[in-house]
Amino acid sequence: MAWLILIIAGVFEVVWASAMKQSHGFTRLWPSIVTIAAMLASVGLLSRALRMLPLGTAYMAWTGIGAIGAFTVGVLFLGESFSSVRVVAALLIMSGIVLMRLSSTA
Repeated sequence: MAWLILIIAGVFEVVWASAMKQSHGFTRLWPSIVTIAAMLASVGLLSRALRMLPLGTAYMAWTGIGAIGAFTVGVLFLGESFSSVRVVAALLIMSGIVLMRLSSTA
């Protein structure tokens, strides 16, 4: 259950990062509201997952999910560049998350 909570927290991290981009520096109301709400949800869920998971494992997975998700949203919806080097970087992050999960006892 802790891992499911952590994955949902990571998804909320992607939401707030994407909404923050759309807020244009918190100058647009609704994207700003979505950013703040998703931040609160993400950190709240992370804190709940931390009750059951090691700090290093949980934090690395949370930030990794956010990084890979933000990369994916940027490429698919925001016209950001897609290159083999960026894909390899994302795969390395994903590999790190998998290895941390495999090494975790929770």
